[in-house]
Amino acid sequence: MRLSRHAAVLVGAIALVMTSLLPGTALAKEGGSAGPNVAFTRASLSSGTHAGVVLSGTGLVLAAGGLASGTYADPFGHPPIAYESGTWIGAWTSTPFSYDELVASWNAETPAGTWVRIEMQGRGSGRETKLYTLGIWASGDGDIHRTSVSLQGDGDGFIAIDTFVRGRKALPLDGYRLQVTLYRRAGTGTTPTLRAVGAMVSAAPSKWTIPSATTRTERRVLAVPEYSQETHIGHFPEYDNGGEAWCSPTSTAMVLRFWGTGPDAAALAAFPGSDHLDGQVDHAARYVYDWNYNGAGNWPYNT
Repeated sequence: MRLSRHAAVLVGAIALVMTSLLPGTALAKEGGSAGPNVAFTRASLSSGTHAGVVLSGTGLVLAAGGLASGTYADPFGHPPIAYESGTWIGAWTSTPFSYDELVASWNAETPAGTWVRIEMQGRGSGRETKLYTLGIWASGDGDIHRTSVSLQGDGDGFIAIDTFVRGRKALPLDGYRLQVTLYRRAGTGTTPTLRAVGAMVSAAPSKWTIPSATTRTERRVLAVPEYSQETHIGHFPEYDNGGEAWCSPTSTAMVLRFWGTGPDAAALAAFPGSDHLDGQVDHAARYVYDWNYNGAGNWPYNT
């Protein structure tokens, strides 16, 4: 199962869902001193440094001027794109403990010809790390291929697809800041919108046997539609072929449908086609697919 790589990734996704409407920090510590430390903080988009971006309504958009320019070379086949961009650099966030892993989550709208890059930088023990790219992302796939970025490791840590992991011999980190760059095709005048961004940090406990902090159990059965990843074996090899590989998009499709949202009939007719059983799963797999990971299990892309 693709999601078992990092427990922190799943916790980060849950933290985003539970706190997406709340500013500030949500903390959890399970099982007393034996439990893991976890903390999710939603960043304030009005603070930090704005270069070529401005607040408009409830999100950050590209400004009318002062934009950077360059060319993005998509590593997976799309032709190079001449772009304009602006960047938001968040304020430093102090964590209530030294963290071992960090997972970012974001809410963004990326019309055709636009995309975003999410980065993080750590701080602690008298030094600041370099910037690490956590994702190059667009909701569609017509202009760029959304992708994680490999081979970023150094003495401070590395990126494991969707997670920053502190190096085993690295000194402790107790702070970080996020950076988001908004891109558009040069000359188009359109803009992506960043509505929210945050990060979950975690510190592993000394041992993984964690007693439950609860003394009461309650069972509730939710009417979530029952989709099976196994019915999609062999579907779309370019998106990792269905079956076991599609545990994440199957779960995502079920949650979306439970809340009465997700692709409508027209979107499903366009992809994967109206004749596909539970086409919501195929649709989700395409639009969460990470072309560097070669899979659909990147949790921030699912959330």
